[in-house]
Amino acid sequence: MARKKRVEQKTESSGGWIVTFSDLMSLLLTFFILLYSMSSVSEAKFYEASQSLQMALNGRGGGETILTDSNSIIDDPPVPPIPPEEEVVIPKEEGINAEIKELYEKVTNYIEENDMTSKVSIEMDIEGVFVDIQESVLFASGSADVSESGKDTLTLLANLVNSLENDIVIEGYTDDVPIINADFSNNWELSSGRAISVLRYLSEEESVDPRRLSAKGYGEYSPSVPNDTNENRAVNRRVNMVIVYDSQEANQ
Repeated sequence: MARKKRVEQKTESSGGWIVTFSDLMSLLLTFFILLYSMSSVSEAKFYEASQSLQMALNGRGGGETILTDSNSIIDDPPVPPIPPEEEVVIPKEEGINAEIKELYEKVTNYIEENDMTSKVSIEMDIEGVFVDIQESVLFASGSADVSESGKDTLTLLANLVNSLENDIVIEGYTDDVPIINADFSNNWELSSGRAISVLRYLSEEESVDPRRLSAKGYGEYSPSVPNDTNENRAVNRRVNMVIVYDSQEANQ
C-alpha cells in the first residue's frame, strides 16, 4: 500500500504583526501631518487676508490690527472725525432786489412820519412788503367788525395804498384757541371774516380800487410764533396787508 505524502502546513512568522502595526503608525503619523499642514496658515497670508477683509468692511480707523511680528493686538491711530456739513443759512434779504428795498423804505418812512410804529410792524421778502397789524388795533376779541380806532388806522394805510400801484393782499390770522360765539364756528371763518372786513373798508370807505384787492384767511394754521404763551398767542392774532411786488410790471 502506497503511503500518502504528508502535507506540511506553513505557519506565519511570529514577528509579522509588528510590521503591520508599524505600517499603521506610519499612516497615522502621515495623516496627522497632513491635517496640521492644512490647518496652519502663514502669518503673511493671514495678514493679507485680514487687511482685505478690513477694507471690504470699511474697517478704516477705530478697529484692531494684528501685528505680523507679534501676537499682540493694538488699536489703530484714531482718525479725525469728518465734521458735519454746516447748514447754509440764507439771509432773509438774500434775493431781494432794489425795487423791493425801495418800496420797503417808502412804507417805513410813511409809517414813521404818521406815528404808526406802535400799531404796525413792517417786513419784506421776495414777495413784497408786509404791514403787520395786531388784532387789538382793529378788532375786539372774537369779532370781525372794525373798531373806530381801527378805522383811523386803516384810513392812514389807505392813503399809503392809494399812493402806490401795487396789488394788495389782506391776510387774516388767529391763535389756536377755539372760538365759541354765534358769528363764527371756527378760527378759519374768523380770520377770513376779518380779512374781508378790512378789504371792504379800504374799497368802500377809502376808494381803493377793488381790482387791486384780495383777501385770505389762514385761521390758526400759519402762526408766526409758537402758540405756547398768552403773549405769543396775541402776536399770532393779526392781519397782514401785503404790498405785492410784481416783477413783470416792474420790468415794463
